[in-house]
Amino acid sequence: MVNDLLDATGIPDLGFLVKHATAIVGICVLLRYVTAVYADAEADVRRSARISAAVHRIAARASVGTIAVMAAAFFFLLNPPDTSTLFFLERHEGDLGLPIYMGLFYLYMGAAATVCAVQWGGAARATPIRSVRIGMRLMSCAMVLAVLYVLLRTAFVVVITVTTVSDSVSQAQEALTDSLLYLFSLLWGIGAIAPVSRAGSERYRAARSLLSLHWLWRELAMAAPDVVRYRPSRLFARLPFVGQALDTFRDVFASPDVSLLVRLNRYTVDIRDVIFELRRRAPVDLVERARDLARSVPDDLHGSEIRAEALWIRSALLCEGTEAPGQSATLAPYPFDPGTDPRHEVPHLRAVATAYSRIRNSDARTLLARTTTHYA
Repeated sequence: MVNDLLDATGIPDLGFLVKHATAIVGICVLLRYVTAVYADAEADVRRSARISAAVHRIAARASVGTIAVMAAAFFFLLNPPDTSTLFFLERHEGDLGLPIYMGLFYLYMGAAATVCAVQWGGAARATPIRSVRIGMRLMSCAMVLAVLYVLLRTAFVVVITVTTVSDSVSQAQEALTDSLLYLFSLLWGIGAIAPVSRAGSERYRAARSLLSLHWLWRELAMAAPDVVRYRPSRLFARLPFVGQALDTFRDVFASPDVSLLVRLNRYTVDIRDVIFELRRRAPVDLVERARDLARSVPDDLHGSEIRAEALWIRSALLCEGTEAPGQSATLAPYPFDPGTDPRHEVPHLRAVATAYSRIRNSDARTLLARTTTHYA
């Protein structure tokens, strides 16, 4: 249908120009995606990263410039095509404008493939994950084949411009370059499975962790809104039944962070920052009280330390604006250790969040009203 509409304009081969321009836009998108990781590289990183950062900055402008020059060559340099054949190169065989038109297309494609090959090859050496490393190498090999494809096609364009080739030579060239293109697609598709699958798995785990932490993060953030970077959403708070779910969705999936992993890191930092503020007003013996109560009510799912930490947080939140017995100007102890590695901290906080959701405010008030001797 699109080709029919383009043919209706009366401009011969306009469909080929649109197809080539669309391909350049697609290559530009891929190129910017590949180089985005290195766009903010520091001065002391390897040369490939600095080159990639430069390519990332100029990719869009280069694509626009390439399309503009190709369009000028198409309208002003190419002669009327030989409509007896379906292939663009054969339709313009011997045309002096063909090397300029197709040369620009192949130059952009080859440059993009080279950058992708370098970046994926470098990533393969750096990643510690075997499956991702193999995938990156396959994708890098695919881009090497793409460069070879570009070189062969460019050479063929030059040859058919300066001389006439036989049908057998033309068919052999088509068979060879098509084979390279099919092998490129196969290697790229297989290689992309591991990185894409891992990226999807990481996003899924990050989303699950965010949903698990959201209730704890929200209550802490509401208690100290000036401490957190972004305040919890209250846009849908007045809507009955669905308001809380919509605000949760907005906090987890639509906040300004660049990715779910960055958002998860922000949640953990916000939780720890607010807990630090809670230590300013919590009773100094709240840890002993919480541990005594946690040991008296065993939690087979999480353990007494997790339950004690959740009790401490729930109780400390209730100390806001009060003068609790034993409260001191110094920071209340908080000896619970979640670890500094996100691989340990996130599961720890998820367990605390689950235990926190099972503790009622009445339990926390009871804990604050008693002394440690009640649990001796």
